[in-house]
Amino acid sequence: MPRQNLTKVGRPPGQADLLVCRVVRRRRLSPSFVRVTLGGQGLAGFVPLGADQWVRLFLPVDDGASLARVPGRLTPRSYLRYLTLARADRPVMRSYTVAEFRADGPDGPELDLDIVLHRGADGERGRAADWAASCSPGDPVGLIDGGLGFVLPQGSARVELVGDVTALPALAGILTALPTDVSGRATVQLRDDADRRELARPEGVEVVWVDDAIAAVRDRTLFPQGAFGWVAGEAGLVGAVRRHWLTCGLPKDRVAFCGYWRAAHGEAPRRAL
Repeated sequence: MPRQNLTKVGRPPGQADLLVCRVVRRRRLSPSFVRVTLGGQGLAGFVPLGADQWVRLFLPVDDGASLARVPGRLTPRSYLRYLTLARADRPVMRSYTVAEFRADGPDGPELDLDIVLHRGADGERGRAADWAASCSPGDPVGLIDGGLGFVLPQGSARVELVGDVTALPALAGILTALPTDVSGRATVQLRDDADRRELARPEGVEVVWVDDAIAAVRDRTLFPQGAFGWVAGEAGLVGAVRRHWLTCGLPKDRVAFCGYWRAAHGEAPRRAL
């Protein structure tokens, strides 16, 4: 099964050039999340789209000079060139959902990223999580807009949204952007109940917090005409939910999905979207 179809069913970015900015502040939100706020005039070129807009974040492997090795615009060819760089010289790239963008922050534009402090099977944090836990104001980073993964098709009156903790930032953005007359349910799998947060949403959309999202989804077998499904998070969860939905008759083109990470390999999540 492919890991995702969001680049196919979503919406491309308004601009996709490299923007260089700096850390403004860092704040712990909950046991699993740190919010890193980025700022600087580089963000003046950012085009906010709302919902689950995501960015590719580039973390330098030095004091910031290595960001010059990031392509000014990602294309298949420039991305391959980027991958040929030696690991010691190549900025770390990860993908994250934009939690909030403010064009009029105290000192200019600001962009928030909510990053999961995940640990792998060996107990060690991934490089991006380690950066999020220790970055300081002034630290340079680069980002390239990725656009939207969730675009509600016309005529969709009901949604089924499913994700684990790594998908919580994306779920929060999607729920906020839904039309007020949409109904449905968002199922969120948490490993720590303290990661719950208030989620703005249409009155007709229910949010349920569970220990096992796959079991919760399998209890639901009927979908009204025009229903649309979105699932993201650990690849095994995403695959199981998608298969269940298709078995229940939800058409393939009515399901958006993305496997952010794979638990079987003890891999740190690549994205908290």
